[in-house]
Amino acid sequence: MNQPKRSDEPIWWALFSAGGVCFAMVIPGLVLTLGLLYPLGLLPEAAFSYSRVQQLLQSFWGLAGLAFAGAAICLPLFHAMHRVHHGLHDLKLAKGPLAKVLCYGLASLLSAVAIVYSGIIA
Repeated sequence: MNQPKRSDEPIWWALFSAGGVCFAMVIPGLVLTLGLLYPLGLLPEAAFSYSRVQQLLQSFWGLAGLAFAGAAICLPLFHAMHRVHHGLHDLKLAKGPLAKVLCYGLASLLSAVAIVYSGIIA
């Protein structure tokens, strides 16, 4: 009997759906908090002071915050690149594994660069 060919698509669809949830649930809250409430002065000035953020990041909850920040950066990148990859496929511009490697490789590279330059991993 012939075994069915294994596919890596479930991995990419899982990252796509996680990125979609992140876009829908997390990013609007971040935009509201960091883009509107804090600049308008509706949050206390000391809420985002350097010493307070540093103290938070050095605690146990800071590790969870770093994981949250990493997910908020990386998952939307994979979501977007999955859409690009399937859009290229629908337009018949993506033939073979090269488009998949380019799209997901670019998402991986941009995720690594964003994590390193954001200071999540020193």
